[in-house]
Amino acid sequence: MMDESKLLMAKDKVFSSFLKEQLKIDAGNLQLYELAFLHRSASLNLPDGSVVNNERLEFLGDAIIDAVIADFLFRKFPNEREGFLTQMRSKIVNRAHLDSIANRMGLVQMLIAYATNPETMKKRICGDAFEALMGAMYLDKGYEKTLKYITDHVLKNYIDLDQLAQTETDFKSRLIEWGQKYKLQVGFEIIEESREESDCSPRFSVQVTISSVPIAKGSGRSKKEAEQMASQKTLTFISTSTDFSTDALVQYLERIKNKR
Repeated sequence: MMDESKLLMAKDKVFSSFLKEQLKIDAGNLQLYELAFLHRSASLNLPDGSVVNNERLEFLGDAIIDAVIADFLFRKFPNEREGFLTQMRSKIVNRAHLDSIANRMGLVQMLIAYATNPETMKKRICGDAFEALMGAMYLDKGYEKTLKYITDHVLKNYIDLDQLAQTETDFKSRLIEWGQKYKLQVGFEIIEESREESDCSPRFSVQVTISSVPIAKGSGRSKKEAEQMASQKTLTFISTSTDFSTDALVQYLERIKNKR
């Protein structure tokens, strides 16, 4: 029977091979990268009482990715204004997009998480692991090599900048502009804040109102994500409603508002 040390060595060999062959990462400190794949639901309790998972690396990686993407976009688009650069960065680093990148990179293969179904891992946890992975690389390789990996490997193979430039993600701003155009007050109210038992992730639910009339709800892992979802649903309702033209909808909302 293989002893525990040999089992650990075999496991490390498999993980090291995954990093090198699948992710094109030649790890120095292998344990840092292993920690990047340890979700908080599978946290380790050390003898000194401390709890170990990938949350701290995720925090660090999030900042590193933001800096790298800002650096890249600044150089890539020398003639674009700040607003364009900000929107492009937001599109690249938003949660859904990072989850998609992480899934296409195959990170779910090594992710360690308990009481979480595969779809939850793909939709919400993989992006966290990608951030933690970049945090681990920064500590292991430094900023310049992390920048090179993100720009030469991740951006080149998993991100279509031209497509992103055409993709709208700021639904909240568009909804607010619509409200200003028709002189209607658009409101966003948090109606629920909870944590999912499966992975301890916070969940927010937001209600969009127009002239105090409830229109649509959205949910997400942050208030911002929930607001964007609710705004998108509201804009869809406005543009596809068979009962109201835009002008008729505005008049309808005004009548309800005046009755209150």
